[in-house]
This record gives sequence, C-alpha cells and structure tokens, in this order.
Amino acid sequence: MIVQQVVLNSRPGKNGNPVAENFRLEEVSIPDTINEGQVQVRTLYLSVDPYMRCRMNEDTGTDYIAPWQLSQVVDGGGVGIIELSKHANLTKGDFVTSFYWPWQTKAILDGNSLEKVDPQLVDGHLSYFLGAIGMPGLTSLIGVQEKGHVTAGSNQTMVVSGAAGACGSLAGQIGHLLGCSRVVGICGTQEKCLILTSELGFDAAINYKKGNVAEQLRESCPAGVDVYFDNVGGDISDTVISQMNQNSHIILCGQISQYNKDVPYPPPLPPAIEAIQKERNITRERFMVLNYKDKFEPGILQLSQWFKEGKLKIKETMINGLENMGAAFQSMMTGGNIGKQIVCISKDISL
Repeated sequence: MIVQQVVLNSRPGKNGNPVAENFRLEEVSIPDTINEGQVQVRTLYLSVDPYMRCRMNEDTGTDYIAPWQLSQVVDGGGVGIIELSKHANLTKGDFVTSFYWPWQTKAILDGNSLEKVDPQLVDGHLSYFLGAIGMPGLTSLIGVQEKGHVTAGSNQTMVVSGAAGACGSLAGQIGHLLGCSRVVGICGTQEKCLILTSELGFDAAINYKKGNVAEQLRESCPAGVDVYFDNVGGDISDTVISQMNQNSHIILCGQISQYNKDVPYPPPLPPAIEAIQKERNITRERFMVLNYKDKFEPGILQLSQWFKEGKLKIKETMINGLENMGAAFQSMMTGGNIGKQIVCISKDISL
C-alpha cells in the first residue's frame, strides 16, 4: 500500500528559525498485512507543538525527547482510527492516540504504543485529544495545580503569557476555575486580545506589540502579580517578574521566545531580574508534566467535565492536509494560531 509521509528535510540550525522547507513530503509503501500485536491505523489529526523545535536539532538538550533524524519520518501527537487489528485489546473502529504518531496518512504500529480514547469525553471532537483534553490541557491544569499555589478566596491575580496559544488559552480559564480573582493575558494581536476577554473569560488582555507592556501590566494588575503562567520567557517574562508580589509563583511551562537560541532550558534570568526573584522569594522551578503521570487520568476527566459544562472554552486553528505540516509548524512557532494548532489528515471517521 502506498501512503504519504513527512520526513525531516533539513535542520534550521541551533540558532535558526524553522521554515516549512525543513520538512519534505514523500510517498512510501507499507505492507498489506500486519503481524501479531500490530494494528493498521488511518491518521485523522496531527499536532504541532513548540517543544518540537528542540527535536529539529541534532541534540535536543534533554534526555527525555529524542531528535528527529534527517530523511526519516517525523512523529508527534496524533489521533487515528484502527482499520486492521491483531492486538488483543484493540479492535477495528477504535479511536487511538499516541505521543509518537508518525506523520503519515496510514501506518502500521505496535498496538502497545497506542492509547484508546473515548469520543464521548470530547463530544466527538477527536482533535481535542491533542489539545484541551490531552497533553496541553494536562500541562495547563497540572501546572496551575502543582506550581501555581492558587488558593480560592485569596484575591490572587494571574498573568498568562502566550495567552492565546494551546496552553495559555486554557491556563487562564483554569486559573479562574481554581480560584484566581483576576486573570490577565499577554498576546500579540488585537484579535487575540478580544477573544481572550470576550470568549475565554480573561479580565484583561495586553498586546505586547502595542504600547508599553510594563505600563499596561501595572494598569491591568493594580495589586501586582501573584501567579505567572510563563509560556514565552525573554523580555516579556522579565517585565512580568519585575511586577510580581512577595512569595509569588512562576509556572514555567515554556520559553518559546528562546527556542531558536542556543541557551540552556530554562534560560537564566538577567542578573537584575534574578535579584528581584530572590528578594521577593518568587518560586521558578522547572515544570515537567511527564513527572505527574499519576494525575493524567483524573486530569483528563476534570478537563472533559469542565468542557461539557461549558466552563472551559476550547479554541483550535485547523489546517488541512499532510502536505501542510511544515507550514502549520512554522505558523505555530510565530504565533499564527489561536488555541491549539491542528492539522487534519482525514475527516472521514467511518470505516
């Protein structure tokens, strides 16, 4: 059987910006038969995420994610439907997901590498398993729970950077749901600011590309900042940290402004900002959602419940076609998405 796949065509270099041309579409043949324990899947949706920038380098800088290899098929979060199965716990028609789904239209996979998903949890929106009811949702929820130290009724103000992205758009809503009295988002367009305040329940939104961010932050957070959900790092984070209160907390989710630079993760703060952090006893610990696997199942159920109750609004940016994986990745890295960036590979969920 001939299928399409996306391979890594070239590396952007440690300090380079990724472009769509770093990826290449090819045709490849896969067997018509499967072995014991295997399944044949058709890909429905694929995810592009900021952490993938590290996988484009020869060395990812971490021991828990491996680099993509040149001219080899790329992989990441995916959702699909089983067309053939020789696995005891998976049957034809089951919907499954994996963090290491190959960027292919169809694939033969080890059934043990897949997790069955229940479409009822997402009201049939299967792509949500790659976003709000998946790893970004868990990252936001567990990050706020474990590192935010949110206490209901204590009038805390939360600031979220990258607030219109996959994690940021959820983290602000979760901050409110867990008891923050004020949530302020920072993002890069007026359209995003409007969505945050009119649709996602943020109390205020700041466009960092317009006006003075420090001044806008002071106006939006008159009582200072108690919790900072940091998706971006760099100058924006330095500005937020300088307005944080005594004994406040930074949730270190991502540092997308730094991913194209050859710096350690998390990147060190400038000396003046580091001094503020120490003087005010601000926590800034690395947060790794994979260290909290025992919280995944209850977390998914909580996110699903909030979604079904209308308390958690989900935003997605969808592009169609495997050939557009590189373009979707490039766009996501430069803020082209609102909510989770998804690529739809096949819309047909029937067999």
